[in-house]
Amino acid sequence: MQLYIGNQNYSSWSLRAWLIFAQHDLNPDIIKLSLFSDSFYQTLQPVSPTAKVPLLIDGETTVWDSLAILEYINEAYLNHFCWPKDRQQRATARAIANEMHSGFMAIRNEMPMNCRASRKVSLSEEARKDIARIEQIWGQQMSQYPNQWLFGEWSIADAMFAPIALRFATYQIPLSKAATQYQKTVLNSPAIKQWLAQALEETEIVEEDEAGEPINQP
Repeated sequence: MQLYIGNQNYSSWSLRAWLIFAQHDLNPDIIKLSLFSDSFYQTLQPVSPTAKVPLLIDGETTVWDSLAILEYINEAYLNHFCWPKDRQQRATARAIANEMHSGFMAIRNEMPMNCRASRKVSLSEEARKDIARIEQIWGQQMSQYPNQWLFGEWSIADAMFAPIALRFATYQIPLSKAATQYQKTVLNSPAIKQWLAQALEETEIVEEDEAGEPINQP
């Protein structure tokens, strides 16, 4: 089984797919490619219909979307463990995971993932609305599961929101007390710490994702 990912400092969609493997001690062959490089496209075009990351190849099965990879691994290897057992909670988890998958475009455009950095950006009203909605989601779930994952146990919904927790740290976005609880759960998790350690080893700069201005650290 092979999982193709991009630069760990920048590739939020790669992180989402990678997390299910890290959380459950699955060990695919990780193939890391430099975003926007010639070798990136040369490597992916023969094996992927989109030439994007993440990409999973498991025998004769090829999966080229983060959420689809999460669903595939959950079904094929984890006995559907990565959604809440309760039907109502499972429906909510799927709804917010898909809301993340298809929405929050202002945050994506204005606050690209950049794990190594501390930066400041001037946010649009649309980005502020995105932040408020995410705070609402996290706050609602923390009212049910204080200081835990969104649905108590780690789920695919947590994989989808993990890059947002990292973005909020990079751009030092102030959050409500409940949302900060959840952000800390994400940032303190062993899998995220592993991802960050590997991201810090990278030296490549992707100018497209260096948004805003650096914040001088003491």
